[in-house]
Amino acid sequence: MLDVRPSPIAGTWYPEDPDVLARSVDAWLASSEASPPPGEIIGLVAPHAGHRYSGRVAAHAFRLVQGAHRRIVAILCPMHHPYPDPILTTAHGAFGTPLGTLEVASDALDRFEQALALYGLPLARIPHDPEHALEIELPFLQRTLLPGFRLLPVMLRDQSRSTAEAIGHALASTLAGQESLLVASSDLSHFFPDLVARSLDEEMLSRLHAFDPAGVLSAEEEGVGFACGKGALAATLWAAADLGANRVDILHYAHSGEVTGDNFSVVGYGAAVIYRAVDA
Repeated sequence: MLDVRPSPIAGTWYPEDPDVLARSVDAWLASSEASPPPGEIIGLVAPHAGHRYSGRVAAHAFRLVQGAHRRIVAILCPMHHPYPDPILTTAHGAFGTPLGTLEVASDALDRFEQALALYGLPLARIPHDPEHALEIELPFLQRTLLPGFRLLPVMLRDQSRSTAEAIGHALASTLAGQESLLVASSDLSHFFPDLVARSLDEEMLSRLHAFDPAGVLSAEEEGVGFACGKGALAATLWAAADLGANRVDILHYAHSGEVTGDNFSVVGYGAAVIYRAVDA
C-alpha cells in the first residue's frame, strides 16, 4: 500500500470538495484562450498562489496539455519553509488531493538523486511537508493529463545558480528518453504597487521569454525583476534546453489586485510554455 502524503492545503488554498474543485479547475481551463505552440511541449510555467488568485492564470499553461499523455511530471518549486537542506523531495510514495492519489516516480527519483550526487549535492526526503507551491499545481494536472502519470517532486531551498544549474542538468539526464513534462511553479513580484509590479514582472517574463536562465536568476540581484521561485524557473529552463527545448512563449499575466481590488500591494502571476519549435 502506498504511503500517501495527505494534503495540508485542501480547503484553504483550493476547495476541499472534489466536485467543487473539479468544476472550478474545469471552468478556468475552459475560459483560457491559449493556443498550442508550434512544436513539442517540454515544460510549463505556472503560478502557485491560492486558486482564487492565480487559478485563471495557471489554466493558460495547463490547457495546452489537456488530453496529453505523460509518464513522468517533474514539478520544481521553491521551498518556502525553513528546512536546512538545499534540495528536497517527498519521503512519501504518493500525493493525495481531493481528486485522488498521484504516485511518486520512485525509480526516477532514485536516478535523480544519483545524478545530483555527481554534482556533490544531496537530496533530502522529508515527510509531511507543508509546502503549497508544488501541491497547488496537482489538481490542474489531474484535470488535464491522461491518468497514469507519476510525479517527480523537487523543492528548492537553495536557489543559487550553481544549484539550479546542477538540478537542471541532473533532471534532464534523469528524464532523457522518457515521456515527461516539466512544470516550474513560481509567482512573480510580491507586494509592490500595481505599476511597479507590472514593470518588474515584465522584465522577469522578458528574460523567461528569452530562454535566459542566468538572466532570470540575476534579475533580483539587479533589482529589476523578482520571482519567489527564480531557481525553480532557471533549473527548469536548463533541464528543458538539455531535453531539446529552444523557445518560451508567455501565455498570460495578471496580479492579485485584479481579484482583490487592492492595487497598492500585489503579487504577480505569469504562465508560459517551453517547447521545441518545429522551425528551429
